[in-house]
Amino acid sequence: MTNLTAKDLDVLVHVLTGEEMACKKARMYSNTLTDVALAQEMERIAFQHEQRFNALYSMLGGKK
Repeated sequence: MTNLTAKDLDVLVHVLTGEEMACKKARMYSNTLTDVALAQEMERIAFQHEQRFNALYSMLGGKK
């Protein structure tokens, strides 16, 4: 991995925060929706956000 600048790290942390929040919200919606198809779609969306979060986190050397 190349060395990241302070600006790169700031941007990465900002994007990580957004992905984490989007994942949490989608998962919360999936647990509260009564329409099964919509709940499944929200869970799929949460999973996609989680995957992006994990990929970005690994750029920081995280083990998640």
